[in-house]
Amino acid sequence: MDAKSDYAVKEQPLGTLRRVRIVTIGAGMSGINIIRTLRLNTSNFEHVVYEKNEEIGGTWFENRYPGCACDIPSHNYQFSHTPNPEWSCVFSESDEIQSYLQHVCDKHELREYIKLSHSVQHAQWDEESGKWILKVKDEVAGTTFEDRCDFLLDASGILNDWKWPDIKGLHSFKGDLIHSARWPKDFSYAEKTVAVIGNGSSGVQIVPALQPTVKKLVHILRSPTWISPPHTQVMAASPAAPFLSTIQFDAQGRFTESQMEEFKTDPQKYGKFVKVVEAIVNSRFPSLLNGSPEAMITRQIITQYMTHALNQDETLMKALIPDFPVGCRRMTPGVGYLDALTKPNVQTVITGIEEICPEGIKLVTGELIVVDAIVCATGFNLSFVPRFPIIGTSGNLQDIWKDSVPAAYMSCMVPNLPNYFTFLGPNAPIGHGSVVTITEHIAKYITKIIMKCQLEDITSVRPSPEAVKDFSEHIANFMPRTAWSASCSSWFKNGKKDGPVTALHPGSRIHWFHMLELPRWEDFEWKSAAKNRFAYLGNGLSTKEAPGQNSTWYLDAPDALW
Repeated sequence: MDAKSDYAVKEQPLGTLRRVRIVTIGAGMSGINIIRTLRLNTSNFEHVVYEKNEEIGGTWFENRYPGCACDIPSHNYQFSHTPNPEWSCVFSESDEIQSYLQHVCDKHELREYIKLSHSVQHAQWDEESGKWILKVKDEVAGTTFEDRCDFLLDASGILNDWKWPDIKGLHSFKGDLIHSARWPKDFSYAEKTVAVIGNGSSGVQIVPALQPTVKKLVHILRSPTWISPPHTQVMAASPAAPFLSTIQFDAQGRFTESQMEEFKTDPQKYGKFVKVVEAIVNSRFPSLLNGSPEAMITRQIITQYMTHALNQDETLMKALIPDFPVGCRRMTPGVGYLDALTKPNVQTVITGIEEICPEGIKLVTGELIVVDAIVCATGFNLSFVPRFPIIGTSGNLQDIWKDSVPAAYMSCMVPNLPNYFTFLGPNAPIGHGSVVTITEHIAKYITKIIMKCQLEDITSVRPSPEAVKDFSEHIANFMPRTAWSASCSSWFKNGKKDGPVTALHPGSRIHWFHMLELPRWEDFEWKSAAKNRFAYLGNGLSTKEAPGQNSTWYLDAPDALW
């Protein structure tokens, strides 16, 4: 040993966690869940969640259009740690989901960490201090202040930066111009002629909700889309059909009062129901692989369903049934959608729009469709480009991703952005099923990395550019195997017809869960405050032998790896 070494042993036991400050952006599902995950697994930290809206909930607080509901079964669109046996229907509406999220916050006392009506405007990494420097706006007071943190967690989501369609003359329209993501509370559409532009997830929910009440509904489609049979039919055709036949719900998918009561009083049956439906959702991935038997069977079944639901109307069938593979666009149950299109007060238009005029919509044929209101169900900005500057060691992520394909490590980390994590980033499995379970897994992964930094006195961590390059290469070479890469306009490809699939994971949900179980520490670049990497070993004692701790834990489960 070098006698001149200035190294000194730290007078602390192994297991001591360095104090850190964590800032999370957004109090939607990911934001509220990470509060609980951090609190349960680590200690000696400060945590604040900045939410731009006046209430928690994210997407489910913002979206209030008629028919707004989840297209994932309710009992799988919940946190595994907070089951809800009282979901009213198979696909719960937005108000019910928002109430559930508020219940989660109240039950687990999460609100104390959340600052509502606060938006992060700017974030810049300071290499010297190992901190993120943030500019935060108090939306109520209108003032801006600076905050600093060791770790920045971006839970701002992917479905909240809504955008108007790029249509000439859009804002010249003199009637009611509405975006689905900003539905006005006082808008009355009864006995009006209403145009709905778009047949994505929002459009197929809005059309059947408006159709019975409006005078006339003009539905303008840019491209066909696959509409899956009702989930009740899917469940009836599954191997678990005998068990599922004991679950009581009506034709609209609403659970009976007695069924909800049984779920509350029989947790074993309730748990089995949740796992059975989750398994059905998890089983879909093989049908997305090109040329697979599952893909061919799925296409045949859905074609037959759509043909029947459209009353074999040749015009509607040509407009709605795609020639691209099932799954190229996000598929939705579209409860009541196809039936609504067959009603006499609905006009389906597949002709392109030339421009919007003060009186209505002018088609490329020259025809002018006069309407009282235009509803743009045209989606969100899904480029993954941040809405505010996020500046790391190689510049602003806004500029970097604006001019290139968004690339992330395991969907949650970005090269040259130390101590930055994003939920549902590029190539996360957001089209594979419930994002609730997905965000639980990513929260655990992020927490593991933060805890390693706390334990080993690591001031910064980032994925190596080489690791991100290799991961991106794997994604690019895998995606042509899937329906997602086929030629169709899809938000999986940022609204493009052809191009890289930036929004989905190259594998199944289970594949992604498995991938995140063990962090690949060798893929990261680390920077430590300590001169000696083993300084964290401390004074020879361990926190596991402190008073009150189980110092013989290794005898309790002798075969466990850890």
